[in-house]
Amino acid sequence: MSGRLRVGMIVPSSNTTMETEVPRLLARRRAADGVDFTFHSSRSRLHSVTPEELARMVDDGERCAAEVADADVDVIAYACLVALMAQGEGYHRVAEERISRAAAENGVEVPVVTSAGALLDGVRALGAGRIAVLAPYMKPLTQLVVDYIEADGIEVVDSHCLEVPDNLEVGRIDPTSLLGHLDSLDLTDADALVLSACVQCPSLPAIEAAQEKTGLPVLSAATATTFRILESLGLDSAIEGGGALLDGTRSSVGAGS
Repeated sequence: MSGRLRVGMIVPSSNTTMETEVPRLLARRRAADGVDFTFHSSRSRLHSVTPEELARMVDDGERCAAEVADADVDVIAYACLVALMAQGEGYHRVAEERISRAAAENGVEVPVVTSAGALLDGVRALGAGRIAVLAPYMKPLTQLVVDYIEADGIEVVDSHCLEVPDNLEVGRIDPTSLLGHLDSLDLTDADALVLSACVQCPSLPAIEAAQEKTGLPVLSAATATTFRILESLGLDSAIEGGGALLDGTRSSVGAGS
């Protein structure tokens, strides 16, 4: 495969991170297949990360899917992890079907990736059964994320939340500051670390440093979404600076876990 592929993204209106980190990762891709990417987004209103606003964003998904389908995209990524996880166990599968159907009704049948599903897939691709999670959410939403992950068969051995309710403020978090929060997590029994279980919390510059500090494979909502985008397109996913999920070493991670 060569040429230019179009990535459709559905993001919260206040998101300032996903349209930065995913393109940055894909620009680093070490492939020699000549594939380039362009990005085409539709936005759904979200300011405060509350259950009510998250539910409204989910209901807006079909409109957004139709809009990115107008760009004749090759893949659609629904980039709001907590919006789907807040709807209950396994909801990312429902959302993927809804978005696929809406795009198909607009004449575009392409793979659909959700950040919620991608995070679960990324953990499994690392061979990890037990993880620790860092999230920017308030405690009740963080617990919803933990419960969602565990309902899908992955144990969360510990979690820590930053309790930032405003989504714009989440996007202003210094990613290197996340390293200072790692001491708040008990990583003793963890096979992997989710440095940011949120598409809006910047973390990419800290992924490699977190791996070095903890000795664990580290992934984020952004790296997992990028991994699934490439996997769904049948493309090599080796990317520098993307952590163990994207650096080609994941086959040896989590052995014996």
